[in-house]
Parts: sequence; structure tokens; C-alpha cells
Amino acid sequence: MLDTADRPADATPAPQPGGGGVEPGRLVVQRGPFTGPTPLVPEDLYAEVLRGAARRERDRIELTPATLVTTNTYWGRLHATYWQRWTAVPEVRVRLRASGRGRVWLMASDTNKVARAVDTAAADGDGVLALAGGLDRFVDGGGMWLEFATDTGELAVSGVEWTVAVPRPPRPTSITICTYNRVEDCLNTLQALLDDPVALDRVALVRVVDQGSDPLESRDRFTGLADTFGARLVYQRQPNLGGAGGFTRGLYEATAGVPADDHDVLLMDDDVLLDPEIVVRLTGFAACTTRPTIVGGQMLNLLHPGHVHITAEYAEPEKLRVGRPVPGALEEGFLLGRDERLLPIVQERRVDTEYNGWWSCLIPAPIVRAVGYPLPLFFQWDDVEFGYRAREAGFPTVSLPGAGVWHADFGWKDWDEWHRYFNQRNGLITAALRTGFDRRTVVGTVVQLLGQYLVAMQYGLAATLLRAVEDFLEGPSVLDDGSAAAAAQIRRLRAAYPETTPVSVSELDLDPRETVVHLAPPKPDRMLATWAKRALLQAAGRVPIRSGMVPAGEAHWWFVSLFERAVVTDMAETGVRVRTRDRERLRELSARAVRTVRRLHTEGPAVARQWKAAEPALTARETWTRLYEG
Repeated sequence: MLDTADRPADATPAPQPGGGGVEPGRLVVQRGPFTGPTPLVPEDLYAEVLRGAARRERDRIELTPATLVTTNTYWGRLHATYWQRWTAVPEVRVRLRASGRGRVWLMASDTNKVARAVDTAAADGDGVLALAGGLDRFVDGGGMWLEFATDTGELAVSGVEWTVAVPRPPRPTSITICTYNRVEDCLNTLQALLDDPVALDRVALVRVVDQGSDPLESRDRFTGLADTFGARLVYQRQPNLGGAGGFTRGLYEATAGVPADDHDVLLMDDDVLLDPEIVVRLTGFAACTTRPTIVGGQMLNLLHPGHVHITAEYAEPEKLRVGRPVPGALEEGFLLGRDERLLPIVQERRVDTEYNGWWSCLIPAPIVRAVGYPLPLFFQWDDVEFGYRAREAGFPTVSLPGAGVWHADFGWKDWDEWHRYFNQRNGLITAALRTGFDRRTVVGTVVQLLGQYLVAMQYGLAATLLRAVEDFLEGPSVLDDGSAAAAAQIRRLRAAYPETTPVSVSELDLDPRETVVHLAPPKPDRMLATWAKRALLQAAGRVPIRSGMVPAGEAHWWFVSLFERAVVTDMAETGVRVRTRDRERLRELSARAVRTVRRLHTEGPAVARQWKAAEPALTARETWTRLYEG
């Protein structure tokens, strides 16, 4: 898609969509799709019919008379504030093919969503229209979009391309998809790439790292897809080293030679619903940043495709918290909604993220060369730690609005799962490496979580946290095998705790008195005092509710702790988890907690220094070579 004599030797020329061709020296950084990859995705995420009626296709929209259409939508906007902040591109040009009679406007907004017209063109016949706007008034916020209108005639618009002047020849980019026993999901993602040749031609190759026991190569469908990809598809089998091991394989291979041969790498989960337009947008933006920059795609909710998860995030490693919304970011934002002024819900103000999840994230090779490879954490916090390590070295991360993938909603995943071990252990490791490891904060966080889990009858979750702390205190040697053994061990540990496993509600032989649904009262003001009261009630055997059902959204520790037996809906709402008061388990885990917390307080700072001293080896190429060849 880059039409210039400076194209890298191994990049093939891309076919140009029907806007009349790209001017030499310019790069398409965004196209204008009018529908999504499936009818399950709301069309209004791409373009909205404000008046009249229009017929939409992927690359084309047809307006009837007296119709007004806007692309002031999630996928329709060019988020100009991010372009002005992170690139030196002076202007953007838009080319499109128009057939019929009508008018096209290039619109812009300021920080407060006040719209203005930047350029306009009239259509009368069949031809290419060109519009342009400066990227010069968007430091704090604002975007650009198109509007189309008809009066008495009809108008068809197709082949929309947003282009910018190329500041330098882009590095080749490869895609790495890490997969584990999600065969159909992964094949669907590969098919989506094949279905969009323009997006696919932005990448030199697609690498699939298969770590599962149900391999893609066992399917006839994969054979057909591989034949179509040809040499552009690289399929690799390796032992299961988690997401960290799968994604790092792409970075490892992309930087295997001399720096002149490096590839940037676009990491992508296997189970996303993919709009290939994200490939054009992430690679286009990354090619224009003033310094090497991690460019992340945002996460849209798969079950609720009109919602964006969080548009900018930060983490608090010492509190074991991840996925915190940066002030001003949209959190579970409804992208089809309206604000109090009846204006669209968009990320108008620029909000700068501190890291981006690896559901879709482009990492430039120079950053890997400068800061090393991801830690062998198996999964969880690997993307967070790498993002913060890059920030320390002067490489920012941008979560680019208008570039997202649909991924399973986090809000529908239960907290009490086996992978919580990695969330907690790896959070402690990140705290050791990327913070001052404030002992008071770290120990206080662990004590608070243990106390909440135990009074809420989440014994398996408490045991999970204790093992996470104990393994952190063992030091860097716990990562010698890339945590493959830990993944199996934590599953075995949790199998001893029945409440960690959801069961079908129809399988339970519930007394009618146990099926009463209890809703939580308002959250208490004094949480520590509340916890002490709950603990005393339980010690005395005087909890007020003997048994009952609790909806998932009501299962707060300060409420479930009032039960002797609680049938709690799993967050996925596919079953329930039965939590039963077990005083023997409570005594056992409490005693272990005292010992473990004492160790964390006494040994924690010294262990944190051990982790910091081991960082160069943990992030070195040699470590991953050993894991991949072992």
C-alpha cells in the first residue's frame, strides 16, 4: 500500500482499493468500511444514518434522496488528537469514489466535541473526490470524520482512503498469533486475514505459534488456508509456554538476524473476532510515530459488541491491580450511546495509556533490541511488565481508538480461576522489577485479599494466593521452565477445593428454602470494621443466613460472609459455585497465611532485589533459546 520507490525489498506492492490509487510517497493509514466483519457487529460502529435511508456494503454505501450519513463513529473517525501528539504528520488527505449527486464534508471536532467543517466537495456524476485537513489543532482532543448528504438525488460512496505523507520507509511487519486448543477460533482469524488482501499485504508474513494438544495442522480446513497463504504463513509447534512463550516466539524470530533484517511484530490473540482494518491502522500509525512506539489495539466486548472495555489503562503492581482505567478513559463505554448533550460517545479527549493488552498490539523491533524480550511468566502481566519496561526506556505505548478487536468480555469471567495464580505471582514479580516494592503496601494487599477470601468461603482462592506468594519468595528460579510446571500444579492444588469448580444448577439437589435469592445491601462505609464483625460472627457460629442463592453481581465478600452456605452464580452465568463454611479448612489456611505473610514481610525486600538482579538474564535471548530448544 506504500507507493514509493523506497519500499523495503521484501515487501510486496499492495493492491489499491477503488479510490483511484494512492499518490506516490503517501501511505493509507485508514480506510472507510461501512459494515463490520459479521452482521453480529452493529453497523453504526462504522457509519450512522442520521436522516433518510442508506444501503451499506463493506466498502460502499448508497444514499437515497434526502439522506445524511456520518462516520463520526468508533471505526469511522480518524482520531486526529493521537496523530498530532505522537506523529509529525502535518495533514491527512481523503480520497473516495462518488457516483451520483450529493455533497461530502470532511468534519473535525475540538476537545469539547464541537464540530466544524474542514473541507467539502460536491459530487455530480462519477469520479474521485479529494479532501484534506491539517492535523494542527488537536493537541488535547478531537477527531476527523466524513459526512455525506443528498437532497433530491442519490449518491454512492466507495473506496474511502485516508492517507498521509510517509516520513520514512516502514519496517516490514509480521503478525504472530499464539494459539492453544482454540482451533476454530484461530482458523476464523486466519480466514479473516485472507478475506482482506489489502490488509494482508501490509504484513510480510503471518506466524501461528501452536502450543496446544489439538493442533491446527490436523484439520483439512487449515491445509486449505495454508495453501492459500503460501510462503506468507509460518506454522510452528512448540511446548505450551503460555501466552508469554507464544508471543515472545514472534518477537524472537523477528529479531533473529541483524537489525537491518528485523520485523515489527503485531501480536494477536487466537480467539478474537477480527476486523482486518486494524492491521492497516496499527501498521500505518506505527510507521509515522516520531519514535519507536508500542501501538495497541483496543478491546471491544465480544458478547456486547457495542462496548469498548477500557480505552487507556494503568496498573498498580504493589496492589496486584491491573486493568485500571486512566482518568478520562472510557470504561465499558457504550459506543452507540449519546452523552448528556446527545452527542456520540467517542474518546474525544486524548487519554494516554501506560500499557496495552496483547489481544492485538504492535511492538517495533527497535524496542525489543533496546529493552530485551518479555519475561517467561507463562501468561498474565507479561504485557504489562513489558509495557512499563519500555516506558522506563523512553518508548511510549498508544492505545489507538478506532482500532479494536472483539474479545471475550472480562466482566463475564470469574475471578476464582486457576490462572489467578499467575495474576498474583506475576503481579508480585512486576512489583519487584518495576516499582520500589513498598513492603507495607505489598504485605497489606496480600493480607487484605486473604482476609476477604477466607470470610467469603473462597478457600481455594486463598490457597491459590498463598502458593503465588510462596513461589514469588522462591526467587527467579521458579521461572526456569517458563512456568509450565506451575500451570499443572496449581490446577491440582485447586481441585481439592469444591467451590472452585462451577456446576450446573440443575445438578444440585436444593431444598426449596435454599433457592431463595438474596441481594446484597449497600456497601458498608467502614470495611475493616465490617470484616472484623463478619469474622466474629463466623467464629461464634452465628451467621444470620444458613443457605441461599446469590447472583454473581451480588457476591461481595462482605455479603457472602453472612452465609453458612452460599450458592453463588458463576460470572459466566453457565453454572453456580457452592461455598460452604469449613472451619477446619479455615484454621489450616489461616495458620499457613500467618507463616507466609510473615515471610513476605521479612524476606520480601531481599527477594525483590534478587528478581531485579536477575532481570537481564530473564529478558535475554539466551533464556528463550533454552526454553524453545528444551
